[in-house]
Amino acid sequence: MSEVLDEGPFFHGTKAQLQPGDLLRAGFNSNYRPEVVMNHIYFTALRDGAGLAAELATLDGSTPHVYEVEPTGPFENDPNVTDKKFPGNPTRSFRSREPLRVVREVVDWTRLTPEALQTWKDRLAELRADERGEIIN
Repeated sequence: MSEVLDEGPFFHGTKAQLQPGDLLRAGFNSNYRPEVVMNHIYFTALRDGAGLAAELATLDGSTPHVYEVEPTGPFENDPNVTDKKFPGNPTRSFRSREPLRVVREVVDWTRLTPEALQTWKDRLAELRADERGEIIN
């Protein structure tokens, strides 16, 4: 890929506890549907977008974390978001088949209120029931 899509910095949200230098790789179960093995690793240039992803991850009882990450190889706009929901990639969402290296944990991201988190979960449940969309990455 020769076109620079975004200069970053980049972030990944998860409930996994990671350390600087750890590599996030494709080929593992989804944070949202554990029965799905992911072909890509997903990330965003929006800190709070990564925070939302972390809070919606399904690992119950675990604390959400946001990590600054750096791609180790080529990446592309996330077509699940940009082509289907938000043309032009205003969410600054990307995916790669190559690992992401954890730079550091980010602690100054905006947490959702319990009510806002429940609203998001309810909306996603409605979308799944209607088979119109879901988060799998």
